[in-house]
Amino acid sequence: MKRLADAQEVISTWRDLERAAGDLRGFADLAQSEGDGDHGLASELTDEVDALAARLDRLEFDLSFSGPYDKRSAIVAIHAGAGGTESQDWAEMLFRMYLRWAERRRYSTDVLDVAPGDEAGIKSATLEIGGRYAYGRLRSERGVHRLVRLSPFDADHARHTSFALVEVMPESEGAAEISLNPEDLRIDVFRASGHGGQNVQKNATAIRITHTPTGIVATCQNERSQHRNRDSAMKVLEARLLEQELDKQAEEQSRIKGEHVAAGWGNQIRSYVLHPYKMVKDHRTSHETSDPNAVLDGDLDGFMEAYLKATIGGKS
Repeated sequence: MKRLADAQEVISTWRDLERAAGDLRGFADLAQSEGDGDHGLASELTDEVDALAARLDRLEFDLSFSGPYDKRSAIVAIHAGAGGTESQDWAEMLFRMYLRWAERRRYSTDVLDVAPGDEAGIKSATLEIGGRYAYGRLRSERGVHRLVRLSPFDADHARHTSFALVEVMPESEGAAEISLNPEDLRIDVFRASGHGGQNVQKNATAIRITHTPTGIVATCQNERSQHRNRDSAMKVLEARLLEQELDKQAEEQSRIKGEHVAAGWGNQIRSYVLHPYKMVKDHRTSHETSDPNAVLDGDLDGFMEAYLKATIGGKS
């Protein structure tokens, strides 16, 4: 039923565009019959054609979302790299960046898990971003993100380079896609921790689920309810298992059509330079901007669209 609803929505969108084009054709015939003297009519016709062309461009770009999971919501996991407070602060900056991007696109967000840093920032965070094509857009963010800046945590205010890993997984449809044997799951319950390692709850509500055949672990400690934490952890575990299956398929396909690049530490995809100059550059597409503040405030669409266009063209 969900696939049927999606197909009906696509058909309805293109039928509306067809009707709009037909109306414009009639409008153009009217303008021609009125002659060239009515500049107001000609100007209005030009505006309508431009608006229709813009709609067509957006629909054409949507064709880049051709993957079987592109229309789904996404699970985004951010991990600080080595470097202590510097990298943990950078991980929190990325966490905020994706929340702001989702807000700009009016996507829903649900923070599933956050592990606070020792002094500042976060060690890791997992969030769900919900909305049409959320995964299709965010899959361009998988990989290592590098930050170069003057450190606010260094007494000498020296320049530091920090790294963080971003994982992006399509949300699983649960039992319909992922078959889980309860005997393969080890579930541990513990107390949630805050900054500095202190316990923030007296009751043990945090959940850690380990899938023993693969060793994949999912944790959630963000909710006060053990039941809700368990549901969130299962959602993350299912997404990780689905992503693992997708990676296996990609590795198999790479034997035929190019190299598969996983979201590992050796695969730096983008650099954010705040000093000695200002620039954000994607190393896969060479798309760049001199306004890192806007990017860190969620202005990511240019980078995402450049990646998707390069992917279609076989450049990435």
